[in-house]
Amino acid sequence: MKTASMISDNMTMHEKKAMPAVENLTGSHAIIKCLLAEGVSTIFGYPGGAIMPTYDALMDYEKQLKHILVRHEQGAVHAAQGYARASGEVGVCIATSGPGATNLITGIADAYLDSTPLVCITGQVFAHLLGSDAFQEIDILDISIPVTKWNFKVTQADEIPAALAKAFYIAKSGRPGPVLIDITKNAQVESLDFVYQACQFLSSYEPSPRPNQLALAQAASLINAAKKPMVVFGQGILLGGAEAEFLAFAERTGIPLASTVLGLSAIPTNHPQYVGMLGMHGNYAPNRLTNECDVLIAIGMRFDDRVTSNLEFYAKQAQVIHFEIDPSEINKNVHADVAVVGDVKQTLPELIKQLKQNAHPLWRAQFHELHQIEQQKIIQHDLNPSTAAINMAEVIDGLNALHENPIVVTDVGQHQMVACRYAAFEQSRSLITSGGLGTMGFCLPAAIGAKLACPDRPVVGIVGDGGVQMTIQELGVLMQQQLAVKVIILNNQFLGMVRQWQELYFDKRYASTEMCNPNFGMIADGYGIANQQVTAREDLAPALKTMMDHPGAYVLEVVVAQQDNVFPIITPGASVADMCLEASNSNQQEAKTDE
Repeated sequence: MKTASMISDNMTMHEKKAMPAVENLTGSHAIIKCLLAEGVSTIFGYPGGAIMPTYDALMDYEKQLKHILVRHEQGAVHAAQGYARASGEVGVCIATSGPGATNLITGIADAYLDSTPLVCITGQVFAHLLGSDAFQEIDILDISIPVTKWNFKVTQADEIPAALAKAFYIAKSGRPGPVLIDITKNAQVESLDFVYQACQFLSSYEPSPRPNQLALAQAASLINAAKKPMVVFGQGILLGGAEAEFLAFAERTGIPLASTVLGLSAIPTNHPQYVGMLGMHGNYAPNRLTNECDVLIAIGMRFDDRVTSNLEFYAKQAQVIHFEIDPSEINKNVHADVAVVGDVKQTLPELIKQLKQNAHPLWRAQFHELHQIEQQKIIQHDLNPSTAAINMAEVIDGLNALHENPIVVTDVGQHQMVACRYAAFEQSRSLITSGGLGTMGFCLPAAIGAKLACPDRPVVGIVGDGGVQMTIQELGVLMQQQLAVKVIILNNQFLGMVRQWQELYFDKRYASTEMCNPNFGMIADGYGIANQQVTAREDLAPALKTMMDHPGAYVLEVVVAQQDNVFPIITPGASVADMCLEASNSNQQEAKTDE
């Protein structure tokens, strides 16, 4: 039997050079070394007792690893999300045990539902205290199981390198998602012989299945024969970095393209084949014609209920082709006649080889005709209202007019749907929003993360007066880090989306939705951030330009119509084809569904 020394003696010089270097480090220093080995340059966090050794070690690496001190741990995880969504890299956040760890859960859940790659590191009490209800001890692993792709508790220093290597691999491979590593305090202070090897394989884990050639051939056959094909695409294109492949597929087939909320910006919104956004507050034409197409091609999307509405009435006439990296999504909500499982960056080029050149002019004309109806009944009013009050859509349109091509980060509510409907996107990864979880408070910290990921791109946060007050303390990060994030507060003095539902479906009983707001300008002044309030339409365009031209952070409060609604709307329980263009129709439709 060969000993380790004998094996070492028999190694060639080349093999010895290829071996990772061994260092004797504390566990806390090993954590930092692992992050640097994975190419991490920025992390977000908040210190506390159980993670203090790691924060102490951070001081030795300040030139290599930038730590952003947030004002609440939820801000840390949302900032990490914004960083990941803007850059395409893994976002990293760090917190202490107990309340520090539990404060991460909302953001972790948000990342889980939106397939955002995160590595979340939490401190934990000493291993010998586990299970004793020690100060700030909480079982964060059991709490986070439903909302993490994987989690693991480290109780010894020598477990750190392998655990973090596995964490990064799982977080970013296949369908991305959040991973949580909980590290006891003794593991951070103990020493280990540190060697880091990136993880590139795990047995029984196949993150990107190989494309099935028969399925690709069947898909190509259906697409080539289709008379009224329609593409519904989602964030999978962005996550797979397959924008170029998707564009090539689109331009070869000439098929109308409709986006989910998270798919927005995967293709420019001014592309001639782009027909709008799907979903509850999406565009009229793609929603209506979902139930008239003969082949529905779903690419990198999961048939969320906000897209499909009532599944009993969803695209029953169509043959469905589903391109998806996660096999668990196939047939989960909508039956797929052909399922192409795999990374769309790999499957789309294989598909394109088998597709005929096409244009579908008559079919695309139907989308144009329905869009004109929406234009006349809704868009024209939204962008050019006859009322004195400013509409939210006017603000988004005014931002488009500046041609700054910003990364738009939204919160959740009416302003979110208006931004998704009216923002012009020319570049990929230009929209960052909370999709599946719908987390109020997401915008401001996510915008901070996006700006740190893309310092050369303008970043504009669009937030309501309700959502901004959930994480408004993160203005302190803009102050401390001198980040030029622009924040537009659309203030209607209501929890707007809830108020809209109360108006339409609860007999105008506005229960706990009217907001008594603070002076947002004074709050911005307190953080030393330039600001302005706009109440008159003639002041809007100059104020937007002033905001974008300002070299630093800026808060622009726009007082908008109090009781404006976002239309069209698919009434809950209705078919996507029964999209309502006005309030009376939505009320009538609800009455029908109740019957």
